[in-house]
Amino acid sequence: MNRDIHALIAQMTLEEKAGMCSGLDFWHLKGVERLGIPSVMVTDGPHGLRKQKASADHLGLFDSVPATCFPSAAGLATSWDRDLIRQVGVALGEECQEENVAVLLGPGANIKRSPLCGRNFEYFSEDPYLSSQMAASHIQGVQSQGIGTSLKHFAVNNQEYRRMTTNAVVDERTLREIYLASFEGAVKEGQPWTVMSSYNKVNGTYASENEYLLTDILKDEWGHEGFVVSDWGAVDERDQALAAGLELEMPSSGGAGDQKVIDAVKSGKLSEEKLDQAVERLLRIIFKYVDHRKNNFTYDREAHHQIARKVASESMVLLKNEGGILPLGQGKKIAVIGPFAQKPRFQGGGSSHVTPTKLDIPIEEMKKLAGSNATVTYAEGYVLENDSIDESLLEKAKHAAKEADVVVVFAGLPDRYESEGYDRTHISIPVNQIRLIEEIAEAQSNLVVVLLNGAAVKMPWLNHTKAVIEGYLGGQAGGGAIADLLFGEVNPSGKLAETFPEQLSDSPSYLFFPGEEDRVEYREGLYVGYRYYDAKKIAPLFPFGYGLSYTTFEYTGIAVDKKELKDTETVNVHVTVKNTGDCAGKEIIQLYVNDIESTVNRPEKELKGFVKVDLLPGEEKTVAITLDKRSFAYYNVGIKDWHVESGEFAILVGSSSMNIHLQETVNIESTVTIKPIYTRNSTLGDIMRNPKQAAKIQKLIQGFQQGMGMGTDKQEADEHSEMMEAMTRFMPLRALASFSQGAVSEQMLAALIEELNE
Repeated sequence: MNRDIHALIAQMTLEEKAGMCSGLDFWHLKGVERLGIPSVMVTDGPHGLRKQKASADHLGLFDSVPATCFPSAAGLATSWDRDLIRQVGVALGEECQEENVAVLLGPGANIKRSPLCGRNFEYFSEDPYLSSQMAASHIQGVQSQGIGTSLKHFAVNNQEYRRMTTNAVVDERTLREIYLASFEGAVKEGQPWTVMSSYNKVNGTYASENEYLLTDILKDEWGHEGFVVSDWGAVDERDQALAAGLELEMPSSGGAGDQKVIDAVKSGKLSEEKLDQAVERLLRIIFKYVDHRKNNFTYDREAHHQIARKVASESMVLLKNEGGILPLGQGKKIAVIGPFAQKPRFQGGGSSHVTPTKLDIPIEEMKKLAGSNATVTYAEGYVLENDSIDESLLEKAKHAAKEADVVVVFAGLPDRYESEGYDRTHISIPVNQIRLIEEIAEAQSNLVVVLLNGAAVKMPWLNHTKAVIEGYLGGQAGGGAIADLLFGEVNPSGKLAETFPEQLSDSPSYLFFPGEEDRVEYREGLYVGYRYYDAKKIAPLFPFGYGLSYTTFEYTGIAVDKKELKDTETVNVHVTVKNTGDCAGKEIIQLYVNDIESTVNRPEKELKGFVKVDLLPGEEKTVAITLDKRSFAYYNVGIKDWHVESGEFAILVGSSSMNIHLQETVNIESTVTIKPIYTRNSTLGDIMRNPKQAAKIQKLIQGFQQGMGMGTDKQEADEHSEMMEAMTRFMPLRALASFSQGAVSEQMLAALIEELNE
């Protein structure tokens, strides 16, 4: 419906306009009844709708209506499947339509800087390209149903420790290439109705009051058309936040925020035009929801549960499968050990906690698939409530293991280990689980471990097992998905979206996380995740992009449609992969780019494309991945833009970041010439890199050599050439005058600088 929003705003009082910019209560926006502006609802739910019942607590933490609980983002990202993520988004949008929810708060696109972050289960990846692609697909799916999303938490929110007051200090290039890039693709490709600002400060300014982030970058540069909402309770000074580009404060401030805005307008500190612009953005989203509202809509709960099962089965990673122990055959004696088999941990704690419509129990789902001749027994093995070792439970588990053909141990992180609100202090699973795995391995060599956890863990027990499945937090159908993988109903196809370190001290931010008091410095810079492990030549426990299958794949060919191109052009990379095994499977083809010779510090390789391909036994397919300027560019802080240096780039294709199978090279010509500005403090080495400029300073260098008593004849010059090169490479121009004993005058130096800058 066409509405004259400007006319509506003109009819609103100052108080009504200010009121629109803060919540009515914990979950609702204010409306203006006399003008036909409704109050609409927003609610939590990156991986499932968490709408409170009318009787729920005022803080909005408990007692929500039943909804489909899908795998959390940590698992969804391991699918590397854009279409699958869109399907989840569509289902979430349908559930919001039934429950009259206008905006679903999510997805979370923050980078996994450290494996310790308590909210890593809600975030996609350590890599900004993968993260942005997953987030964009999620947004597209939800919003296709006329429901908004809220991309969060913008920006540089990578820890829970002191999250409401901490100052994240990060250099501009790292900010752009890692932490903002994770959001940028999602905004440009998904155009989320809203973006949620984070609690923390970014380089000294609260994200909710950061004009550089909210207006200069998000609105003006990226073209975000919706509104910015604060994380709940994140606003410090409401009038300053609105001026910076934050349209909506949540939850209700009880009128305090409204009054600050009113006072600021009346005093002239804040223009009413700025307030009107904020209200316009809010109204456009409110009416977009109203116009797409589906009255009396209901969704198919069982169909959504089956979607959740399919998604969960592709969001788990086969980490080890020694001797092809998996899939399990029919008619075996199977001992299932661990309380997670009966009470699975299927989601994370905090604001994303969902009340599921139903829940698959792993051991029950295993019994359905084990076959009529099989026996499935259960032993508890350890307690979840604490880390203490119960010798009685351990002995019973060992006895069950000895009597079985194969043992499946369910292990991982209990709720108390990871949640929103606090970070982990280590990356171990509980000691009682470690002891159990070690003891069971002595009793039964055919040992399979299924992990249920939201983030990377170390595995000192890995060599005691024959197989490991990383199940992450698989949602309400995760139990069924685990059974499907164990018995081969589904071939594992997930690949890690984060690096699993051998030990915590190997991780990039180990020395700097979580900072001191209210300051955390991102001193590792660009070297997050696999970028760091590549640079340091550290072999992780499992690399980024890693995952096994019940079949095998061969990478048989790579070709590019052009070998020479300008940075304004695109290049299509064609990759051919064959299923060389005896069962159908899906392979995730990963494309990384390396700048072979760069004048700036760049990672060894960076993910710039991926495709998930489904192959029957013996089938071969060729896929195409298109690379553009951003695939080869770095962020140049001098010109404040993305820049591609002329030269050769390697295109690396593989099955993980550390398993590259194919390589091609392309030569790119930059269309942007960055003209340096030379000063007295420009180094001779920097000038000498340009042959044209090098010729201009040769005469002064000769004068410098004479002043230093080095002679000018060829033999003497040759003898001193290496020494001179080393001495002068990082010497500033002004040193030519200082050390030349008068041979190079200040006037000569000034004339040279003027000539260099012509």
